[in-house]
Amino acid sequence: MKLTGSWRTSALGIAAILTAIAGAVRAMFDNDPTTVVSYEQTAAAIAAGWALLFARDNKVTSEEARAKPPPPDAPPIPHVTPIPK
Repeated sequence: MKLTGSWRTSALGIAAILTAIAGAVRAMFDNDPTTVVSYEQTAAAIAAGWALLFARDNKVTSEEARAKPPPPDAPPIPHVTPIPK
């Protein structure tokens, strides 16, 4: 698996995944029958950590992250003007 993000966000992603797993394991084995593991929260935290593995910092340029430039025949990105209030 080749991570395309920066080491800072990848480290935070790994920390988020490990924290989610540790919290679920702790809830499973804490000898308290009223504690219930929230699999939805665990899955959401793991998904967020997975996304952070591929995210890029603002401190990293596109060249440093080896981002591919858009193809030459790609349409230009339209400029969005804010709607006045």
